[in-house]
Amino acid sequence: MRILIAEDDGFSRRFLAKSMEQWDYEIIFAGTGDEAWEILSQEDAPKLVILNWMLPGMDGLDLCRKIRKHQKGTSTYIIMFTASRSTADLVGAINAGADDFVTKSFDVRELEVRVRAGKRIVELEEALWTLATRDSLTKLWNRAAILDVLDREISRASRNEANIGLVMADIDHFKQINDICGHRGGDAALVQVAKRLADNLRKYDTIGRYGGEEFLIVVPEPGETTTETVAERLRLSIAETPFQIEGQVVPITMSFGAAVACCQQQLNADLLIRTADEALYRAKAHGRNRVESITRLLESSVASAT
Repeated sequence: MRILIAEDDGFSRRFLAKSMEQWDYEIIFAGTGDEAWEILSQEDAPKLVILNWMLPGMDGLDLCRKIRKHQKGTSTYIIMFTASRSTADLVGAINAGADDFVTKSFDVRELEVRVRAGKRIVELEEALWTLATRDSLTKLWNRAAILDVLDREISRASRNEANIGLVMADIDHFKQINDICGHRGGDAALVQVAKRLADNLRKYDTIGRYGGEEFLIVVPEPGETTTETVAERLRLSIAETPFQIEGQVVPITMSFGAAVACCQQQLNADLLIRTADEALYRAKAHGRNRVESITRLLESSVASAT
């Protein structure tokens, strides 16, 4: 596990690094509160943090408050590190958002057990977060989580006056796969399809299982044809190479419906989903294994709604 230590004192940094490396933790150091916040703002930020109360720039208490205000997903476990033994300071640290409090005159064994307790809580919370947000079969975002992503991206697009695209995808003739390979084979097909779709997305696109054999792909800030291009790349990734399922070679195709909401209009998640679903219905009606896109209809629909 990676641990961020926000500490400007060289002796304390060396002592903490030596102790924690013996306990098999990967250590990242920050010398100021602002530097620590920059690290914690990254996508893969450490989930366990030891903060010195007194830091140049933003101090430990202000950093605690900022972490709690802006945290997303699983929370960060914060141990406040200070020379003070005051009960008032302990209460102040906990009220600011710290989970634990260690004085600088600590016994190294005490620090070890406190860090171990924090690690255990972080791992438990991450496990619960996974259960709550990931589809148990495909390990993609589940329906609630992908709709959450869509809402966040719509809010961001509105702030930045950007477009946002959505793709709804559905496996063609999925019942036939179940009939040929059995329900276990159908589950295997869903897992393999999900992985291939995820592997062929851009790093800033997001995919989730919408339900059954349907998937939802959120495409931030698309250009005029980007959403349709993303969908076509995904279609080809599925159709061009058959799948190995339960010892059988099984060709699989998918149909895709793409929709784009334009920045000039009021963005609406329900309308975007309905439009992508209508485009998917057209793809099914026109022979499957194809991409249909609706943009102009969405623009006029949103305009009439506003």
